[in-house]
Amino acid sequence: MTGCPESSTPEMQYPLEIDYDYGAVDKSIFAQAPLPGLERWAALLPPLADISLGEGGTPLLPSTYAARLAGFDGDLLLKDESRNPTGSHKDRLNFCAVSAALLSGARGIVVASSGNHAAAAAAYSARAGLPCIAVVGPSTKPAFREMFAAFGAEVVVVPLHERWALTNRLVRETGFIPVSNLTRYHTSSAFGPEGYKTIAYELYLQLGCRAPGSVIIPTAYGELLFGVAKGFWEMTRLGLIAKSPTIMSAEPPGGPLARSFALGLPAMEVEVGATVAASIASPVSGYRGIRALHMSGGRALTFHENTLLAVHEGLSRSGFWQEASGVAGLSALKEAIADGERFNEPIVVILTSGGFKDLVADPEQMPLSDTQTIEILVNRFQRHDSHRKR
Repeated sequence: MTGCPESSTPEMQYPLEIDYDYGAVDKSIFAQAPLPGLERWAALLPPLADISLGEGGTPLLPSTYAARLAGFDGDLLLKDESRNPTGSHKDRLNFCAVSAALLSGARGIVVASSGNHAAAAAAYSARAGLPCIAVVGPSTKPAFREMFAAFGAEVVVVPLHERWALTNRLVRETGFIPVSNLTRYHTSSAFGPEGYKTIAYELYLQLGCRAPGSVIIPTAYGELLFGVAKGFWEMTRLGLIAKSPTIMSAEPPGGPLARSFALGLPAMEVEVGATVAASIASPVSGYRGIRALHMSGGRALTFHENTLLAVHEGLSRSGFWQEASGVAGLSALKEAIADGERFNEPIVVILTSGGFKDLVADPEQMPLSDTQTIEILVNRFQRHDSHRKR
């Protein structure tokens, strides 16, 4: 969880990556229909527990309206990840990450997130019969509050800058396994991003056993970006496609991945401005994002707030109601086309999360958890010697 012990330093952390015996993979798995249930891809995923919620198998839909909205006159399709069980792409990650935790004997799950990731972690923890602690910020949106409560997650509310310290403490003192990050430059679970590879597998089948020309993906830490890029790289290794599509990230201006890519750095930290694209407003990038762009010959795209708002409204009018962050890919495409950039076709734009999550039912922030509440929670799940992993 804290990065590769050989290459990481206090200044820069590099994530571990899962490898497979690709020579032993039966390629007939790519003759199946791209239906829900990631266990159908088990040969190319880490060990999976029987906790699927029917994630994946999301639709790939052509949209001439979205193409016009982006100023593009070619072949454009939308992969709608809001159709997953908890309404976002994060279900794919958490199916794999919580499976790994359960199969390794976890006593519980801890996640630091105020949105989609925590909601999905809570759902898959509930499915696995594991307690889940969600460490969230005070401005967590009402839809997520309701989801955490529905899934039975224990919620601790702290100022955003305290989330990582408390997450580390909970991991250390309870023995719960984290499915979110513990390091500055986001190493996180090596198992989770493997679930995102299945988007690439599905796209291959949905396009009639061929790869798209370009894939544009809303990006925060870069795990979704990495998973999709790795999925296509695997298909080239298995001889299913001749080359990977160009994978491109989509961030607000000055995003950490775009900056680090331009400067030739493995990752970096930036100041984050206010944006309605809160789910991808990350101050730091991770090496997985850079690796994804290099694996696919891709590039880092950005978008401005006014473009995002216009695209969000327009796409909703065509039947695709997304969280604001969910249309980042189409927004970045629109600006890139306006700047004269060209893209290999067909272009696939990933939509990541449903619009109901942006609803604000009341203007009040969640009250901060007091010290006594935090201590009671830590003591409740306190790890004793008998629980220590041997």
